[in-house]
Amino acid sequence: MLEKIPHAVGEALSRVKAGLGKTVYHSVFSDVPESITVTSEAFADGGTIPARYTDDGGKLSPPLAWSGLPPGTGSVVLLVEDPDAPMPRPLVHLIAWKERAHDAALPEGDFASRGTEGQRHELGRNSFQRDAWLPPDPPTGHGPHHYLFQVYALDGVLDLPHSPGRGDILDAMRGRVLAKGLLTGVYERK
Repeated sequence: MLEKIPHAVGEALSRVKAGLGKTVYHSVFSDVPESITVTSEAFADGGTIPARYTDDGGKLSPPLAWSGLPPGTGSVVLLVEDPDAPMPRPLVHLIAWKERAHDAALPEGDFASRGTEGQRHELGRNSFQRDAWLPPDPPTGHGPHHYLFQVYALDGVLDLPHSPGRGDILDAMRGRVLAKGLLTGVYERK
């Protein structure tokens, strides 16, 4: 969708970004212990996300794994944000808010997207108001975008209505996060 933005417009907006300081990981839950390890078979931490997992490719969610959940974990929340989006706050690419309370290894395409039906997960609304994986789709010329795959261990299961948004999730998580972990992938549309 954003590939249609002219390169010159993307370049002109290259300094307009929400910023890391506005991500949930670095602002709302900055004091939570970082003891969860988050990995992907598709890319290393700080590495390039293959096009297969973006809007330029198969639109699939990448394979993800996490380990090191602390004792007492009742559920897991996965949140993916892009702090480089030319918006006032990070763009939300995925909210999976009722993941099982154990170490996990999810295959590619496990979350619903325009590229796949995915498996059954309790998903919240991404920034495009869909309960799905929103594949990376940065504007041409805007520069590299960092996608923060954030995993949070909670002391129980959140009681939320169907299709919660970012604000609903954050409000429900406050005071309940036991640990967190982060994997960052990078993608730039040339």
